[in-house]
Amino acid sequence: MADLTTDFVGIKSPNPFWLASAPPTDKEYNVRRAFEAGWGGVVWKTLGAEGPPVVNVNGPRYGAIYGADRRLLGLNNIELITDRPLEVNLEEMARVKADYPDRALIASIMVPCEEAAWKAILPRVAETGADGIELNFGCPHGMSERGMGSAVGQVPEYIEMVTRWCKEYYDRPVIVKLTPNITDIRKPAEAARNGGADAVSLINTINSITSVDLDQMCPQPTIDGKGSHGGYCGPAVKPIALSMVSEIARAEATRGMPISGIGGVTTWRDAAEFMALGCGNVQVCTAAMTYGFRIVEEMTRGLSAWMDEKGYTSTAEIVGRAVPNVTDWQYLNLNYVTKARIDQDACIQCGRCYAACEDTSHQAIAMKPGRVFEVVDEECVACNLCVDVCPVEDCITMVELEPGATDPRTGRVVESEYANWTTHPNNPAAQAAE
Repeated sequence: MADLTTDFVGIKSPNPFWLASAPPTDKEYNVRRAFEAGWGGVVWKTLGAEGPPVVNVNGPRYGAIYGADRRLLGLNNIELITDRPLEVNLEEMARVKADYPDRALIASIMVPCEEAAWKAILPRVAETGADGIELNFGCPHGMSERGMGSAVGQVPEYIEMVTRWCKEYYDRPVIVKLTPNITDIRKPAEAARNGGADAVSLINTINSITSVDLDQMCPQPTIDGKGSHGGYCGPAVKPIALSMVSEIARAEATRGMPISGIGGVTTWRDAAEFMALGCGNVQVCTAAMTYGFRIVEEMTRGLSAWMDEKGYTSTAEIVGRAVPNVTDWQYLNLNYVTKARIDQDACIQCGRCYAACEDTSHQAIAMKPGRVFEVVDEECVACNLCVDVCPVEDCITMVELEPGATDPRTGRVVESEYANWTTHPNNPAAQAAE
């Protein structure tokens, strides 16, 4: 069987599935249950400095977005960092690490943006035996209003400064957790690298209001008639996370930087996709909160089976394999031509493809007598909308035209010399170079 063991910046774990810093990792009881279920690592819920206690709301902390079948697609979270005393958390972390030496245990930390605050907490965290720290520069609510969390993560100079402090006062790996609430994710990642960070993790939650109670006229979750923005997570944020991960993986200034992928990981396939785009491991939160800790069993089994099928023997062989195929739009091959094809045996004659294409696209699907739907090649631009709206998997597919064939829509001959696309006159980049 494939070896799922991972070595992420020197931190070894039996598999690449870690629990992200969040409610599931807030105390010893939860973390022990997680390790017994098979999780490879845990990022302990964010620790704060000693002082005035953190006080969370005693009302709803989560809002939800559902699919048509009430499948949870996204959570909005207004919970703050741990509201348990620092000393209690540190004692529990030390006990857990001692009992599970083969599992990764990372301490997430968020303290004021002052050197003295970081200098004070880091030695105490080191005493727990934790394998490393994660700097929480991502939380978009509550703590950001206090000058922490995403308030730091949105300023590259602050990221570099705090990271340097941590590398000076802490001798184990430093992971910087990035906020997605920023225009260009490459800038904070570069700042983390310049500050000496061993890795980055992303994405943290996206600033959001998921819904409004139209009776109370208040955002949800509602606390005594008022609501606040929170952090959005779950399967719905995965595409945003994948894009940001890929930008860091392929940018010259951060290429090769270790990445821990976060954002909607629910299945082994999600994990494999993050890893293919450059992540050495993945962190999970919403899936565990939705289905419980034992979901990791499906993740590990599925990833192992897929790796066996593809001939991968270690997770390191997956990491970054898709990065070379991520490019800018201007380099996409405009001579590559596909057309939609409908499997009449699989078609249930619902008409979704026809309605979508006729009303909103290119009128490239005809409805024949008996509700038979056929593609009109002369109008089809291969936009893929019919594939996306079809309720039957693989009923509609995109089929590549053979080299030398004539595209019925444009009259152009399909070219086979795709390798010459970088110098092809139809390539905007080549035109600009001239």
